[in-house]
Amino acid sequence: MRGLNKANVVLIGFAGTGKSTVGRALAERLNWQFTDTDHRIEERYGISIAEIFKLHGEPEFRSAESKAIDEALAERGQVVSTGGGAVLAERNRTRMREGGFVVALTASKRAIIERVSQDQSRPLVQGNVEEKVTALMESRKHAYDFADLKIDTSELSIEAIVDRIQAAL
Repeated sequence: MRGLNKANVVLIGFAGTGKSTVGRALAERLNWQFTDTDHRIEERYGISIAEIFKLHGEPEFRSAESKAIDEALAERGQVVSTGGGAVLAERNRTRMREGGFVVALTASKRAIIERVSQDQSRPLVQGNVEEKVTALMESRKHAYDFADLKIDTSELSIEAIVDRIQAAL
């Protein structure tokens, strides 16, 4: 029952695993605040994540992402949804473990491709989606291993996922 001792719940996972959708539902269930770090970054810059990548590059985005994670985890009683690549920086992984109960949401490659293909705002879907998802999933296959809990969202309802997280808390 390690989760009850944590100030927040942090959702990590590949794009399209349901972090934002599950995060909102979990926050509502717990009567906590929902924070999406990508949304914080977009508000700060006044443009979309895709535009930040295009205009400022990935290194600047990753720096802004680390700052948004630090700010979010300085607060308590919230469900924090992070960008899919946020776990790539050791600094972010350490901060997440210190600041919350970390839940990795996973999904099958088929489910991810189906989900992200329908959202043109994702930098991931620019070009050959299947090829990009396959390559990124392979390069990140162990990136989410530090999580306290892992849940495959491929075939589960939002309610079932929230139930599992709440039970772990």
